[in-house]
Amino acid sequence: MSLADYTTLRIGGSADKFIEVTTEDDLITAVRDADAAGEPVLLLSGGSNVVIGDDGFRGTVVKIATSGIRVESDLCSGAMVHVAAGEDWDGVVQRAIAEEWSGLESMSGIPGLAGSTPVQNVGAYGHEVAETIASVRVWDRVAGRLETIFAAECGFSYRNSRFKADPSRYVVLEVTFQLTIGDLSAPVGYAELARVLDVEPGSRAPMTDVREAVLGLRRSKGMVLDPADHDTWSAGSFFTNPILDTPAEVPAGAPQWPQPDGRVKTSAAWLIEHAGVSKGFTIGAAAVSTKHTLALTNRGTATAKELLTLATHVRTQVHHSFNITLTNEPVLVNCTL
Repeated sequence: MSLADYTTLRIGGSADKFIEVTTEDDLITAVRDADAAGEPVLLLSGGSNVVIGDDGFRGTVVKIATSGIRVESDLCSGAMVHVAAGEDWDGVVQRAIAEEWSGLESMSGIPGLAGSTPVQNVGAYGHEVAETIASVRVWDRVAGRLETIFAAECGFSYRNSRFKADPSRYVVLEVTFQLTIGDLSAPVGYAELARVLDVEPGSRAPMTDVREAVLGLRRSKGMVLDPADHDTWSAGSFFTNPILDTPAEVPAGAPQWPQPDGRVKTSAAWLIEHAGVSKGFTIGAAAVSTKHTLALTNRGTATAKELLTLATHVRTQVHHSFNITLTNEPVLVNCTL
């Protein structure tokens, strides 16, 4: 079975064994049995943040397809929304908006499943899931037990968490979000989104308006999945925005955003463009998106080798131009950059 069929890049070889699980018990059993047999395990969620090598995966692939949403809600504490790992993320966002649970709307249109969001600390347009996650229920593969990890213990940082830092230990089973009740969004902190909404940064807007604005921005950048548009055959942003120690390290003219710890974040897209890598630049059947330089795409028949050759070229150009090394955001499986 080709794993390319289960990734948004549509790249990847076959697996020795493939199991799709629809219940939490089956998920735990599949992982526990593979661990007991000494087999490598690849947990496959929505396939939107992974690059699988052309040789596939030599072990057991567990495709997560669990479902279920439980809600505890009152006007004082808000809505505690317990979401199974296999729930479609954008479906969760849509339901939150329909039920008037505020806090997730800026992350509309992000592909993948709910269980992946704490691993990557998914975020967009000024917000990240760490702001709303109350706890994550997991299967601890090392201790062999169920565990609830509260937000303060999740080690959240920019596109990172304890789950990402120790990928072979935890199986995310359920994520609990604590959301405010109301029809207005969380404060709009991203300047581009505020301009589209015609509101002042830091103000709130109707959640339905925020969702439509976010989806419009994402579509303009090829970041909403569309089988007919090869610019969306990607893993989303391939590189994270670099965080530098001091403002002096930011290239002249590059955007910069001060961080709470005194460091400063700059734009990977700006660095790529100003390093001379243009939209549409192609190696084989892999190409920089024609809409956004942060997305590396499959034009139809790309291999993992071609994609990673392209990624290496982009990273090298940026390093030569600015002495900044870009870090890949997608997880690399049986391949290296």
